[in-house]
Amino acid sequence: MTVPVLETENLVKIYGRGETRFDALKGINLEIGKGESLAIVGKSGSGKSTLMHLLALLDGPTHGVVALEGRPTNDLSAKELNELRNSAFGFVFQQFFLTPGQTVLENVTLPLKIAGVPAAERKRRGLAALEQLEMGDKAQNKATDLSGGQKQRVVIARALINDPSVIFADEPTGNLDSATSRVVEDILFGLNRDKGITLVVVTHDEDLARRCSRQIHLVDGRIVPEAEKAAGGVVVPGPAAADDAAQAPAAQAAGTPWDGAPEAAPREDTGGLTVKEPRTGAIVMLSEADVAEIARAAQQPPRTGKHSASPSTPEQPGATA
Repeated sequence: MTVPVLETENLVKIYGRGETRFDALKGINLEIGKGESLAIVGKSGSGKSTLMHLLALLDGPTHGVVALEGRPTNDLSAKELNELRNSAFGFVFQQFFLTPGQTVLENVTLPLKIAGVPAAERKRRGLAALEQLEMGDKAQNKATDLSGGQKQRVVIARALINDPSVIFADEPTGNLDSATSRVVEDILFGLNRDKGITLVVVTHDEDLARRCSRQIHLVDGRIVPEAEKAAGGVVVPGPAAADDAAQAPAAQAAGTPWDGAPEAAPREDTGGLTVKEPRTGAIVMLSEADVAEIARAAQQPPRTGKHSASPSTPEQPGATA
């Protein structure tokens, strides 16, 4: 069996504590295959950027495991993490993060400088990366002299400089016009297709997400089968809503009150259930088959991963993709 290039098990990220506690990720289980293009889609506050930061080893989880090519990274030192991140990953951000006073070539070769590569080798590899992005003639220009599209090409060249196995692109076209966005997208997906570089794109742009070979949707820190959206009065529930819906019919059938139960009513046409999820107000329409499946899933024991990352609390069920 092929080992995923990146894998998470029961990944939880919590900020703050007490009244200020915010659960950004709530038990994420995810595998990303080598050479795959994956879109992480969600609205602002859904946890998509937090998930990318943990996958890219820019931050550490509160609970759970991130594994790179089958190797858990939790116990690595800060120095080991920095070296691994610099050698294995490339980054393309919406804000560019170019140093204005430096030349294009100096910006592109920064990862090599951090890695201790000699100046002559840095220059050779930097110019090769810029030529690949048709920016060789801009090598000595200052970053401030470039257009938005040119800046993003420089950022992609910098991402390629260490021959990474994974490129993380966080809203890579967010600051670009539609024509330039298409060019930048074509470059990224061309690298994925032609060089086999795994591409992880964080976006709220559905058109960009559809260009990826796979999409996952985050809602309130959980992976859901599809982004929650209104469509003909139907809202696709996330796991939290599903858990509530599973408990509601059982409590009603027993004739006992259920603290925190969503408003629910039988659907006369199918014998199913219409549920109002209390935390979001979303209206969820469930068939009898849906209710039975949710109830069955709710009885399953929590997943314990092969990297021994067990769920941290019963309130944080794993979400798998």
